[in-house]
Amino acid sequence: MTRLSGASVLVAGAGTAGRSAARHLLDAGAEVTIADTRFADPIPPGDDLVARGARLVSMAVILDDDAWTSSTDLVVVSPGFAPTNPLVERAQQAGLPIWGEVELAWRLDRSGRYGPPRTWLVVTGTNGKTTTVSMLAEIVTAAGRSAAACGNIGLPILDAMGQTPRVDVLCAELSSFQLHWAPSVTPDAGVVLNVAEDHLDWHGSFEAYTAAKTVALHGTVGVVGLDDAVAAGLPVVGRRIGFTQAMPVAGQLGVVDGDLVDRAFDTSDAGRRIVEAAAIHPPGPSGIADALAAAALALAVDIAPDAVATALRGFRPAAHRGEIVARVDDVAYIDDSKATNPHAAQAAIGGHRRVVLVAGGLLKGAEVDDLVRDTRSRLAGVVAIGRDRDLIVDAIARHAPEVPTVTVFTGDDGRVIVQRATTTAVDELPAELMDAGPGSAGDPALAVMDRAVALAAHLAVVDPDRPDAVLLAPAAASLDMFAGYGQRGDAFAAAARALPGAAGVSGSPR
Repeated sequence: MTRLSGASVLVAGAGTAGRSAARHLLDAGAEVTIADTRFADPIPPGDDLVARGARLVSMAVILDDDAWTSSTDLVVVSPGFAPTNPLVERAQQAGLPIWGEVELAWRLDRSGRYGPPRTWLVVTGTNGKTTTVSMLAEIVTAAGRSAAACGNIGLPILDAMGQTPRVDVLCAELSSFQLHWAPSVTPDAGVVLNVAEDHLDWHGSFEAYTAAKTVALHGTVGVVGLDDAVAAGLPVVGRRIGFTQAMPVAGQLGVVDGDLVDRAFDTSDAGRRIVEAAAIHPPGPSGIADALAAAALALAVDIAPDAVATALRGFRPAAHRGEIVARVDDVAYIDDSKATNPHAAQAAIGGHRRVVLVAGGLLKGAEVDDLVRDTRSRLAGVVAIGRDRDLIVDAIARHAPEVPTVTVFTGDDGRVIVQRATTTAVDELPAELMDAGPGSAGDPALAVMDRAVALAAHLAVVDPDRPDAVLLAPAAASLDMFAGYGQRGDAFAAAARALPGAAGVSGSPR
């Protein structure tokens, strides 16, 4: 499609992305219908998009009759709509173009509707996207250019493009869902940080998930994480840049004698020292990898190295990303609720000598065997929660049966239930921690987290090789129990701060 004015567009999904797309389509003169499962039939009046001319319909109405396909020119889907969604399948069978809201943003930007096309810097990967794109936006801003962290981070790209004053550089965090539905995007520079099993229930296979990620590498400069076997092997359309935590060779950024060094955009034999690794937050391998990636993208669009260094020294990550929320004696309680897949959880555990792990939720089809196998020597205990807790327990039984493990959940009556998954040290649990108890202020999820943290605290105390942390790194999504990973992290923090002798703190686990 080359023109939107007068086009009949069906927007599938009325969440943040869908409503943003609808607003901009209406601005472009399109006739917009919005379908969503949350809409009842008939639709109640009062919606602001209806006031602007949009038509709202329930998803049931759309799925009940295929007549809409003959009167529709374009379908714009929200990221949650998988290729196997019935609406998507019907649109494909009818030969209709299907765009995501990122594809719509790209085409509107390239058309000049919002002025000269912007600089697009795209960040994707299984883990580290939000931290990297946040670092990147601060780097670009430090260089005196107007930037917005947008996309999957919360601000739709379309809304960033419409901001006043104008945003010239779009630092876009894009999920595999968004990239799947944005095949035309060719960014000025894009990075794939890493690739591990995630969202297989949406994509259908690891190969399809990986293919979606590679859209970020279709532009002028493609940056890949060399320390990740899958990312390192991905094809790059334009100039290929790598980053590594080892010593870099020509065409790479890396670490030399404790400094981040550029040997990609600086062609001298020794390369250019950017910033000391000790200044990076969050500290440790994950934070340094994210900083290298952000630096590579910034340097690719001629951001001055001094701005990169200044911004990285001052950067602090958002909450729920390795944040110390309490201490009990010498044990830190760390909220890494954003570790929503096994790859992220493994990185979080790897930053510590020994931990009691609180994990579980919705695994989204990902396996946890490698996580357990590769971290078993660091695990002083595991408290498993959430819908897929038994999958975690089964992996521990196969690969680390010596690790004390318990599960916590609520029964049909809402009371908290604790079950031993291993006998090692778990038999020593006090009776009050094992007894079924009532919910926390009527909220089963909070009750489970309260008990999980209390159990983790006990496992930390009885472990003969005292752990340095009780770590919430769930390896899973949160929506089985909580409204989001933020609420899950807040529940963990509240429970940790309520422990006897706890000192509440907030900061990086440096």
